[in-house]
Amino acid sequence: MDRRAFLATGAAAAATFTFPAILRAQSRDPIRIGFPLPLTGTFAAIAADLQRGAQLAHEEINAKGGIMGRKLEVLFRDDQLKPAVGAQRTKELIENDKADFIVGGLAAHVQMAINEQTKAAKKLYISVSQSDEISAKPDTSPLTFHEALNPTITSRAMAQFGMQNIGKKWWVVYADYAWGKQNNAVFSDRIAKLGGTILGNTPYPLGKPEFSAHLPKIQAAKPDAILAVTPGADNVPFLKQAISFGLKKEARIAQPLHFLFYTKEGGAEVFQDIYGATHFCHELAETIPESKRYVEAFQKKFNQPPDAYSTYGYSGIKEIARGVELAKSTDSDQVANALRKNREYNHYKGKQYWRACDNKSFQDLWILKVRAPQQVKGEWGLFDVVGKVAANEELERTCAEKGHA
Repeated sequence: MDRRAFLATGAAAAATFTFPAILRAQSRDPIRIGFPLPLTGTFAAIAADLQRGAQLAHEEINAKGGIMGRKLEVLFRDDQLKPAVGAQRTKELIENDKADFIVGGLAAHVQMAINEQTKAAKKLYISVSQSDEISAKPDTSPLTFHEALNPTITSRAMAQFGMQNIGKKWWVVYADYAWGKQNNAVFSDRIAKLGGTILGNTPYPLGKPEFSAHLPKIQAAKPDAILAVTPGADNVPFLKQAISFGLKKEARIAQPLHFLFYTKEGGAEVFQDIYGATHFCHELAETIPESKRYVEAFQKKFNQPPDAYSTYGYSGIKEIARGVELAKSTDSDQVANALRKNREYNHYKGKQYWRACDNKSFQDLWILKVRAPQQVKGEWGLFDVVGKVAANEELERTCAEKGHA
């Protein structure tokens, strides 16, 4: 054998041993999911619940051998409820921490900044915040998925229930940012179409729940009902001030969403008889087998029941894992296509599905009413489930209305 043939044979042999070694090394690398969320600020309690759900999914996946035999890592970063910080944390997760995918973004305005970073980096992003824009043109992308309900679905459902069960003449109090504005606009439009009346609207700065200057004007209008779009830590102060002015005795109060931890913080004395929607309540464990399994696993790990947003974190992580397993790849385009082609999933409450045109999740929601103090079951049994709205694309804008062909 001459020298040239020897070198060629040696190179081929080396490649035979080197390439499998590289593949073996890659297969041992973890799959990383970046998860920005507002661990500080007005939504800190909701964010902590969201994080716990993601942690439970992370633990369950790794206990079953990971994803395609690879360990899963979930990297949480505080976005401080600020769009610029959310964008920076997302960029760092992708560029420095080598995140393969992004889940998270609890606040509507912050998730839009996160989405711009994931689009630029061509990374699949599952948003877990209510937003109308995130799944519509021009903001969305083929790699943008939206796990949460949105203001259009929630407020249309609440308006329908409200007109039938709560009142005909309404006043809306709303936090003056994306989610609050969207709920106000959708609810007001739907109430008018259903034959009701919006007597007035009161915007206020998010995180500054001082309403005393506005409440006399609301009282003077004599509404049958008030929609309180007062999210997160603003919720309890609004209700306490409404009670102190006697407004809760004069008008019934509803909310787009109910949250377990804020209701417990305020107490049944404050929240009694207030209506709100939710995509999940731990009391569904009494009637839905998947919810029973989820609530028991969550309770065992965290020694408390889950609130609603924990399930968004849980499902977001589980859907990434499902998509990777289906695609047999961590390529974002391939995973996104796999999820669209296999659109039905069921992680904690029954079937959900992705709508192919906008990557929007459709799911059941429920209407809750807070029990009287003497009816509360134990420490956490604050809600009566008084209505169910099955997954229904008629509650959402059409694909064409959202700018999709």
